[in-house]
Amino acid sequence: MRVADRQQREGGRERLTLVPESLDDLWHLSHVVEPGDRVAGDTTRRIQRDDEQLRDTGGEREHLWVELAVEDVEFAKFANRLRVGGEIVDCSREDQLGHHHTINVETQTEVEVEKVWKPDQRERVEEAVEATDNPDVAVATVEEGQAYVHTVAQYGTEERASLSGTTGKGEYARSREELFADLTDVLSRLDVDAVILAGPGFTKQDAMDYIEENAPELAELVTTVDTSAVGDRGVHEVLKRGAVEDVQQQTRIAEESELVDELTGRIAEGAKVAYGPASVAEAAEYGAVETLLVLDDHLRRERRGEGEWDVDVDRVIETVEQKGGDVTVFSGEFDPGRQLANLGGIAALLRYRLE
Repeated sequence: MRVADRQQREGGRERLTLVPESLDDLWHLSHVVEPGDRVAGDTTRRIQRDDEQLRDTGGEREHLWVELAVEDVEFAKFANRLRVGGEIVDCSREDQLGHHHTINVETQTEVEVEKVWKPDQRERVEEAVEATDNPDVAVATVEEGQAYVHTVAQYGTEERASLSGTTGKGEYARSREELFADLTDVLSRLDVDAVILAGPGFTKQDAMDYIEENAPELAELVTTVDTSAVGDRGVHEVLKRGAVEDVQQQTRIAEESELVDELTGRIAEGAKVAYGPASVAEAAEYGAVETLLVLDDHLRRERRGEGEWDVDVDRVIETVEQKGGDVTVFSGEFDPGRQLANLGGIAALLRYRLE
């Protein structure tokens, strides 16, 4: 995600001009844009023409700039777009004011979003911006005598290292280990959340064995994948199989699972924990929340006024952050989120136990 412009507006509202650069960015926007916001951008709209010379063909499409008062938002994953619908409140053609329209937000197109930004929504945009410049997945491809390291950005890949060593075993075994040592060193210096180790044959497993023995912390981040080639071709195979997306998803699930395991473990022990909206809100006011866990589906429903909680969830989030706590928004698509849903959709790991 790229932030192209910021403008302060009245009533605590701020207008950000955003450029989504990946499908992930569109997904982030689907969790940021909500009814009542203003969204503006370039679009096309079918316009009825008052021209007796033309037969009625249902109108012709014209390029327009429109601003909508948002009513609904749909993330169309398989169409690679975000659909934002609402009433036209500003437009390059005044005769279109008051009509309903849908803007299709796609990657690499500017969209303006004006709203009173909540802390977690700002954080989501900031994380998407950081993800553009800081790849979180590396792909290492290795075979006898050569290894390559690439980082995966929001789009495209970048070669970070090209390594070579003598092939063979016996008297050449030391050179082979040196190649693995150099590879381990390169990977250890990268700031990534996961590493995909790929290549043909058994060499990648030998490299994995070396990493497990000499860099156990790095080994925890590594997943192995079979490919028929190394270098650019090998990375292409990894990307084509969707291995990067799988690893990113599994990394997120693993982080959420760790938090839920900690939560359920504390519940079983009757230790520093709160769950349910009322208990969590009370803990937040006391400054006792170390980590707040909240489900994305519940968060959206509460903000739309469709929820059942008797607390202001945004006040809870703001209070937690003001008092030095962390906030993790869980996805309801995966098992950790479903476990959190069974506990009311909101819980907290506490700094100390509340009586």
